[in-house]
Amino acid sequence: MVSPSGFFIFTPMASIFTKIINREIPAEIIAEDEHYIAFLDIMPLVKGHVLVVPKKEVDYIFDLDDETLSGLHIFSKYVAKAIDKTIKCTRVGVAVIGLEVPHVHIHLVPLRTMDDINFNRPKLKLSKEELSGIADQIRKGF
Repeated sequence: MVSPSGFFIFTPMASIFTKIINREIPAEIIAEDEHYIAFLDIMPLVKGHVLVVPKKEVDYIFDLDDETLSGLHIFSKYVAKAIDKTIKCTRVGVAVIGLEVPHVHIHLVPLRTMDDINFNRPKLKLSKEELSGIADQIRKGF
């Protein structure tokens, strides 16, 4: 973008998560409200791996204002309870890494073993049909 004075103005591109929020790219959305959205990770560690994202695009979780940070965790709890009801697991693990996409996100991962939340292991490659079926299953938990 160029300003009226002829100088180039850098405007950062929207993150992939903002594009999901804006429905510019498809996703299996699990839950959504005015401030947050949860959707399936398309390269999950295990089936049922969900990402929870604030709609406000902020790169680093500890740069969120207190209200958004606490709301994100409360919304994540709501989604985790639905996962726990519908996906066979011992519990739902929580991880915040923040290196892959410059937009705050919480990973909710159904756990059977500690290795289920190992981000160094190969990711699953699921079909659109499999992802859709998993999303439908989790949505029944609300």
